[in-house]
Amino acid sequence: MTEISEATDGVRDMAQGAARLTGHGLTLAYDRRTIAEGLDVAIPDRSFTVIVGPNGCGKSTLLRALARMLKPAAGTVLLDGQDIARLPGKQVARTLGLLPQSSVAPDGITVADLVARGRYPHQSLLRQWSREDERIVTESMAATGVAELADRPVDELSGGQRQRVWIAMALAQQTPLLLLDEPTTYLDIAHQLEILDLCARLHREEGRTLVAVLHDLNQAARYATHLIAMRDGRVLAEGTPAEVVTAERVEEIFRLPCRVIDDPETGTPLVVPAAVRSRVVVG
Repeated sequence: MTEISEATDGVRDMAQGAARLTGHGLTLAYDRRTIAEGLDVAIPDRSFTVIVGPNGCGKSTLLRALARMLKPAAGTVLLDGQDIARLPGKQVARTLGLLPQSSVAPDGITVADLVARGRYPHQSLLRQWSREDERIVTESMAATGVAELADRPVDELSGGQRQRVWIAMALAQQTPLLLLDEPTTYLDIAHQLEILDLCARLHREEGRTLVAVLHDLNQAARYATHLIAMRDGRVLAEGTPAEVVTAERVEEIFRLPCRVIDDPETGTPLVVPAAVRSRVVVG
């Protein structure tokens, strides 16, 4: 394996100095199957961080651990310097929002009612539904382009519309950190870009820290400000897309011979897989 460069080490050090969400010495496992061991990661504050890597490398497992959905077998996840496992659930929910890989809405629930559930962490016996909650729900639906769907049942919507509704609910939590596990899965290319454009706007205009797991490396390189590249439960590279997405590193991580060129639209790295040259047999 190629060692992470000194430049990438520097990026990691800076990230650890300005990170609200970190993992230290994490061992992540399902039952007796270990996915990652001794894993350290830091999410730079106000970044759009994307975790990439081949199938089964531990991307979603890491995200679940950072979101307190999976308890590490060893190590600690820190949120604002505190062990996330020891924090009250509502405190975590007011700081960190999660869009799971597969979200299922209750039968018959409308868009407005589902988005309103994002305000639950802010409710208490002394603080019930308020005009402020109503305003935040309305603004969240407007920001995600689903305001006109407010009275529609969620189960009648298209895949792209449903994803926007779930993001609206996460926005209604008003959390400074938002984690998204494969938010473009099962969507066609137009809807994938629609969701990623929305995420980029939330990061750029509202200053939210986003962490997403994506399968498409070119999409990750186009939208991310910070990449974490994994293989076999390890972080092999970390930094800006320009630092991480090189031909050498892509082949190391994905076992994919390629060229990396500038995207003609954005100037970000664009991976072009090497052509498979068929042998011509003359008989």
